[in-house]
Amino acid sequence: MIHLRRATAGLMMRGTDETSGSLFSYVDLEARIPARHPLRKIRQVVNEALASLDADFEVLYTDFGRPSIAPERLIRASLIQILFSVRSERQLMEQ
Repeated sequence: MIHLRRATAGLMMRGTDETSGSLFSYVDLEARIPARHPLRKIRQVVNEALASLDADFEVLYTDFGRPSIAPERLIRASLIQILFSVRSERQLMEQ
């Protein structure tokens, strides 16, 4: 039998949707995408849609267990994979 321990008070198992501007590079990710690139508008629309789903995502997660990857991040990754015709998640992470 698996024993699940309770998380600290107020901590949900839904991962956070925080971004790191530099990630694994010394150049800020915002500087890599031109100001008028179509991805910027797509990101804005997607972020607004995901913000409206925040409460729906919140009720899907419990208050015990290991933290997950934020559903917003997974959806954004899937959209990029579709938009750029990347065949696998492994290729997505490599690219």
